[in-house]
Amino acid sequence: MINIKLTIEYEGTQYYGWQKQKKFLTIQGILEEKISQITQEKIILYGSGRTDAGVHALGQVANFNTDSSIPWEEFPLILNRLLPLDIRIKKAERVDDNFHARYSAVSKTYHYYVLNSYLNNNYLSIFLRNYVYCVYKNINLDEMKKASQFLQGKHDFTSFSCSGSGIKSWERTIKSINISRKGNLFCFHIEADAFLYKMVRTIVGTLLEVGKGNINYSEIKKILEAKNRKIAGKTVPPKGLFLMKVNY
Repeated sequence: MINIKLTIEYEGTQYYGWQKQKKFLTIQGILEEKISQITQEKIILYGSGRTDAGVHALGQVANFNTDSSIPWEEFPLILNRLLPLDIRIKKAERVDDNFHARYSAVSKTYHYYVLNSYLNNNYLSIFLRNYVYCVYKNINLDEMKKASQFLQGKHDFTSFSCSGSGIKSWERTIKSINISRKGNLFCFHIEADAFLYKMVRTIVGTLLEVGKGNINYSEIKKILEAKNRKIAGKTVPPKGLFLMKVNY
């Protein structure tokens, strides 16, 4: 038996997230079905973590064990012939038996994309509608950057997580957080050791309130220390969120 690591890209628009569910179409469910089909085994696929409905990935990672005689390097070619066009296997690797996509990970990097349509007569291209969150008010990049620095490091992120996490500790370590801009497109880059439920989307929503002038940048520290979800900003939609990379 060998352990195979897959790097996966998908557009999450049509799916009910990563995790397999009986009544809904999910990324994990489709992948397990197709891998089981070609190996003639009952495959269990272990993902690096769950992504919500509508969230995309350029670098999701998963692994599975198999006794199949199919050469491991051929799995991307074979699977991509069977998978829907919005799910692609970018790479397959044979890894040590003790490798686990979730428990071996040391950090993850997410990007969230925001289009400031205020700078373009409130126009949103139909080709971007599933990949960016549109803001129709001017946003201040410098203020958001100053606010974001309060979030870097190890903190209790209760204020930036939604209920339903089912976890014991709310502490996470943000290793880096940066905001870049190209024209009217803003990108929030966040790397952390792990993330709470909807943490990235709530951080972005709160920083946007700073950018729009509704919250002073210095208030972020108080919101963080309050450990109260009700005083942070709203959770922005999933469509602008991309899992970029899982680091090992």
